[in-house]
Amino acid sequence: MNVYRVPPRAASEGADDREVPGGGLTVAFRLADVVSPLRNGRPAGDGGRSALVIGGTERIRTGEVTVFCKVVAVAPARVRRDGQVQAQGSPAERATLGPAEEWLDRQAGRGVIDRVAERAVLREKYVKGERKRLLTRAFMIRVIVLMTLVPDADVREALIAVAGDLAMVPWARAWVPASARACGDWRNALGPEPLEELQAIVLRASWAEHEDRDWRAVIIGRTRPLKTGSLDGTLIRVPDTPANRGAFGSVGTGDDSSPFPQVRALPLNDASTRALLGMPHGPAGTDKAAAEQKLLDTALRDYPHLFTKDRLWLMDRNYHGAARIARLIACTHVLIRLKSDIPLQRTSPVLADGSYLAELSGDGVTVAVRVIEYYADVEGQDVPEMFCLVTDLMDITEHPGPELAALYKRRWDGSETALREARASLDGAGPGTGPMLRSGSPDLGPAGTRRMGRRHRDDPRRRRKSKSPSSFGHATAKDTLTRIAPAVITMANQTA
Repeated sequence: MNVYRVPPRAASEGADDREVPGGGLTVAFRLADVVSPLRNGRPAGDGGRSALVIGGTERIRTGEVTVFCKVVAVAPARVRRDGQVQAQGSPAERATLGPAEEWLDRQAGRGVIDRVAERAVLREKYVKGERKRLLTRAFMIRVIVLMTLVPDADVREALIAVAGDLAMVPWARAWVPASARACGDWRNALGPEPLEELQAIVLRASWAEHEDRDWRAVIIGRTRPLKTGSLDGTLIRVPDTPANRGAFGSVGTGDDSSPFPQVRALPLNDASTRALLGMPHGPAGTDKAAAEQKLLDTALRDYPHLFTKDRLWLMDRNYHGAARIARLIACTHVLIRLKSDIPLQRTSPVLADGSYLAELSGDGVTVAVRVIEYYADVEGQDVPEMFCLVTDLMDITEHPGPELAALYKRRWDGSETALREARASLDGAGPGTGPMLRSGSPDLGPAGTRRMGRRHRDDPRRRRKSKSPSSFGHATAKDTLTRIAPAVITMANQTA
């Protein structure tokens, strides 16, 4: 049997109990030699906290200096003629996103990113062949995903972070981080399709997890509880490139001369956890209402599993019209705040809970709704404006008006706070500067990652002084905390 003998000058000679023998080099051993030190061969993971050991060696004694190794890779060995033991493969073939990818695999099946990568078709214009030693499709998808989670990192920094400790393994073919240019070529070669597919899988997995165990759910209803979601539109700035400006346009000026083009998005959030369940996006549009109405149509088409009869959607005052409200209540439930200029035709006296029935008309459609009008007193401060909500929930016993009025404040938590959280890590996340997506290409920006991130290249146009400076320089974690202040709800209408 061939064994490694212990030479007179072992690797541990000269090392004390604070040093790793060999100057921090990787320790290699056969997987077949890893055994449990517990009596009767009981697995070390069965409720214990023991390390595994190498079989065939002397037993470790208390007080004996011992090297504890972190498992970085399990790979086939390549043994050189001079005895060097190296690993076959490369970090690009073995790197993962750690806990985030483990969660995705639990929710959507093992190897989700690898399966998406297998279906990706590279554009030969940018990548002639697959140099698996440095980059692969799956590895580059993971790099792009990490860029969206670490907005201050450029593409090469994200690549190094994904490789992690794998970069320290003595690979048979030496591995070095690819250049930023090579990463850019691979990103262009992948295109938006793999990221769009992955995003759809992640959003569906997030929804499924909420369906299975959303114990914090904000609900309404006494015998048939409804989960609550929130939707509201937002604008996100993108780098000022001809492609972005042509695809998305801008708002604020009639001649499209705003400093930056903008993407309009409609995030669909869980009102309890603020988790993003869906987000259609499109051009900024010159008219806010019309642009967001189109996005709502897209949401109804692309996310039918979110608009079901077990969920109630909270919506702000951007009126979507009677026809769309009719489409919504055909498949889900809504609680919508109305502007004062939207006419209502009352069809009933004031009900026992202070609400009343009415009709909304428009576009040749008439919708029966229940109206909740109320005033709010927040921490002793009277809010002079009367709030007017409409809903398709007609049962005043199952869904009393005061309870629906109290629920509506969760829209701020579900939409506004969720947006602030997404922007909190970005430099200059105030109204005068604003967060920006990274990409100068409309295909690789919102259509790819759809996650807000700061540009990694400096832009002189962004450095100039804003005409409307923010009242705060940078949002912090404290700014994202939500405090739902106690409110006293007073119904505006009383029964006779």
